[in-house]
Amino acid sequence: MNIDLLYKIESVAELQGHEERTWHVSWNPTKPLLASCSADKSVRLYAYSELTESCDPKFSHITSIPTGHSKTVRALAWAPSGKTFATASFDSNIGIWEQEATSDYEGDDVSGGEWECASLLEGHETECKSVAYSSSGTLLASCSRDKTVWVWEVHPDSDFECMGVLMDHTQDVKCVAWHPTEEILASASYDDSIKLYIDDPSDDWFCFTTLTGHTSTVWSICFAPSGNYLVSGSDDCTVRIWKRVSEHQWECVSVLEGHERSVYSVSWGVGKGDVEGGLGWVASTGSDGRINVWELSESSDMSANAPPKNKLIARISSAHGVNDVNTVVWCPRPGYEEFLATGGDDATAKVWKVVKA
Repeated sequence: MNIDLLYKIESVAELQGHEERTWHVSWNPTKPLLASCSADKSVRLYAYSELTESCDPKFSHITSIPTGHSKTVRALAWAPSGKTFATASFDSNIGIWEQEATSDYEGDDVSGGEWECASLLEGHETECKSVAYSSSGTLLASCSRDKTVWVWEVHPDSDFECMGVLMDHTQDVKCVAWHPTEEILASASYDDSIKLYIDDPSDDWFCFTTLTGHTSTVWSICFAPSGNYLVSGSDDCTVRIWKRVSEHQWECVSVLEGHERSVYSVSWGVGKGDVEGGLGWVASTGSDGRINVWELSESSDMSANAPPKNKLIARISSAHGVNDVNTVVWCPRPGYEEFLATGGDDATAKVWKVVKA
């Protein structure tokens, strides 16, 4: 099927070095750093040069961290400060990583000192699948095959306190994600549902709504930069857009089709488009090896549950050859809105740029 697309997805860098599949990638929010994690139990950090009008950033490997996890490192997440990151492992633990200060270390120097495990968070009974920091950096969420979601409060000196163990899912929890400005937590599960949680000041964290509609495992979720929408990707081969129609009510308003197999990862970035009412760009990927990019914008219909306009603007097939693509993430740093990174079963991380066709 031929589709006239406004943009194309160009390769910027292919980052090799992992010995087994690359599960996840994460952009540092404040520094020119990209991290990847793998079934080989390691985290690799790449620095990149500043973007210029005539040249895309160049990526270089700066360090490999043998995490000490006894099994696969499934996911990682940077704290908003960019000074700390967390790893989620199949060994059921969460690692908290900080850079050792050196006498000649400059705050903006991405090479700096060695990265060390400052804390190990124990409690999950089996494989940890995802980890995420809240926008304030004061909360950390983790989820596991043990069907639970944990909320941790971040204290000074890498001290963490469990604030709640949420047991609302009936199956393996695949992903957690925080709202960009509010302390609202979302989780996605093998039980085909998405759950949203908030903190009751007089009690504890609780699930205030369950989003249903997917007909198979929900692998990935991500809030829109505006905070008024949520995107999800599923084993049912669809991408769904959920809209906040009141303070505690969310509804599915769009189903985006464009994948032939499971959608493993979705990411919602601010985008570079100039459409009226623009809501940013949604990227999705999965076991068909395809990357799709949609542009979303507000509908002229002002009713609460009106779906946003959506348009497929870019697509690339076989992004990692014949291999599954496990993750796709937009770069959050200003000026890099058109860059995204992926990780695949070919043990590589790749960087891409979305440009006008």
